Amino acid sequence: MEYLYDYGLFLAQAGTIVAAILIVVGSIVAMGQRNKGEEEGHIEIRHINEKYRAINDTIEEVVSDEETLKLHAKQKKKQEKQEAKEAKKKRKQADADEGRKRLYVLDFDGDISASAADNLREEISAVLPQVRDGDELLVRLESPGGMVHSYGLASSQLSRITEAGVPLTVAVDKVAASGGYMMACVADKILAAPFAVIGSIGVIAQLPNFNRLLKKNDIDFEMLTAGEYKRTLTMFGENTDKGREKFVEELEQTHDLFKTFVSENRPELDINKVATGEVWYGRRALEVGLIDGLQTSDAYVQGKLKDVDVFEVKFVHKKNWQEKMGLAAQGAMESVLLKLWQRSQNRNNY
Repeated sequence: MEYLYDYGLFLAQAGTIVAAILIVVGSIVAMGQRNKGEEEGHIEIRHINEKYRAINDTIEEVVSDEETLKLHAKQKKKQEKQEAKEAKKKRKQADADEGRKRLYVLDFDGDISASAADNLREEISAVLPQVRDGDELLVRLESPGGMVHSYGLASSQLSRITEAGVPLTVAVDKVAASGGYMMACVADKILAAPFAVIGSIGVIAQLPNFNRLLKKNDIDFEMLTAGEYKRTLTMFGENTDKGREKFVEELEQTHDLFKTFVSENRPELDINKVATGEVWYGRRALEVGLIDGLQTSDAYVQGKLKDVDVFEVKFVHKKNWQEKMGLAAQGAMESVLLKLWQRSQNRNNY
C-alpha cells in the first residue's frame, strides 16, 4: 500500500508541475507576440588558427618534459620573431589592402525545407564585403535534399559567392544528395569523404489517398477548382489517369530543370549517366565526375592553417526572453521529476 501511495503522490506532483508550466509557457508565448520585431540574431566569428594553436600548446605541456618545453618555448619565440619580420617585409612589398590570405568557413546542415538557408544568407552577406583577392570560402555542407524551391533558393545564395568572383569550395563529410547536390554543384570545387553519399539527381513526390476509406464510411469529399490542372492529384478525392499523367509530366519538367542546372555548373559531367536518381559513395562519385577530390573538411582546413588565416563564421539566432524562460522551465521540470523519481526509487530500496 505504501508503494501505491508513493507512486500516486509522485504522479500527482508531476501532473501539477507539468500543468503549471504549460500555463506559464502559454502566457509567455501570448505576451511575447509583441516582441517579434526585435533583432533576430548576430554574426559570430572564430579564428580557427588560434583554436588549434591553443590545443597544440596544451598537448605539448602535458606530453613534454620541462627541458623540452623550455627548448620549444625558445624556438617558438625565435620563430614568432622571424615570422613577424617576414610579415612586415611582405606588407611593404604588397599593396595596402593585401596581406595574409583568409579562408572563411560556413556550415549548412539541411533539412527538408532547407531552413538553414536563412542563416547562410546572413553569413554570406557578412563575409562578401570583407573578401580580398586570394581569399576563399569553404562551405561544409550536409543535406539529403528536400523541397525544390527551398533548395533552389539555397543554391542561389551560394551562387552569390561565385558570381562575386570568390573561389568557393564545398566539402561533404556525410551526404549531399538531391537538393544537397544542387547546392554543391555551384562550387568551383567539391570535396567529399570516401564514404559520403553524393548525387541522387532526381525528383520524387508521393502522397497517400484516402478516397476509398471515405467512400466506405459514406463520407463525401468535394474540391472545387478553376483551371483544368489546378489540382492533379489529391489525398481525399478520386484521382484519375489524366491527373496522374499530368503530375508525372510536371515531375519530368522539374527533373529537366535540375539536370540543366547541374550541367550548367559542371559541364564536364555526363548528365544522362548520373541523373538517374542514383547515389554514389565518395570514391565512385569521383570516378563519374560528381566531385573533384576525396578529402574531409577537417583535413582541408588543417592543410590551410600554416599559410592562411581560417575564420569560422556563424549566424546565431537571438533567443528572446520567452525562449530563455521556456528552456529554464523545461530544465526545472526535468530536475524536479528526476528528484521525485529518485526519491521513490530510494524508498522502494529500503
